[in-house]
Amino acid sequence: MSITAVPLKPVKRRILVYLWIGIALAVVAAAALAMQTPIDPTTAFLATNARAKGVLTTPSGLQYQVLTPGKGVGPTDEDIALINYEGRLVDGTVFDKSQQPTPIPVVASNPETGRQGVISGFSEALKLMSKGAKYRVWIKPSLGYGEKDQGVIPPHSTLVFDLELLEFIPESTYRQIQQQQQMMQQQQQQRGGGAGLPPGALPPGAEAQPGGR
Repeated sequence: MSITAVPLKPVKRRILVYLWIGIALAVVAAAALAMQTPIDPTTAFLATNARAKGVLTTPSGLQYQVLTPGKGVGPTDEDIALINYEGRLVDGTVFDKSQQPTPIPVVASNPETGRQGVISGFSEALKLMSKGAKYRVWIKPSLGYGEKDQGVIPPHSTLVFDLELLEFIPESTYRQIQQQQQMMQQQQQQRGGGAGLPPGALPPGAEAQPGGR
């Protein structure tokens, strides 16, 4: 079986010159348009940060770096996590920092159901961790406060958190411990016991939720 080659008519040199000139003008126009288009600083920062050594990105766009790996399984939405944390903006401004190990709900807030929790990026980060782990996470605006103004946190801010997961227990167990402590404090006060008991298994501060105010 043979294939018969069909000769092509030669293209005139003048046409080729015009063709190359057209291509060159299109490239220049595209470059000029790109230079005129403003670059979103958040997008630029996250794109650069994603290429940094050790930084991983989840399908949602959460970026994280494992500083110290933990052991065992991680918490779920039904747990309260005991953590140390520091939250700051990308310029280094610290907007929140734990003074002691702080209990934080793992679940994300849900306006539709009224469920109180933390911002979605913070919740996702906690569920990636296990006991003893230390992570640095970068939470883009859509996983944080978005366009909301949080005072020291401007709208459309990327949040940077250093997290250490010390322990976690089911939320139901944590609530039982709280109730038992309150009952014991009330009993002591009724008996003239003074100021009551200090915090027990978990320190106070469940209301102080970074990213979930």
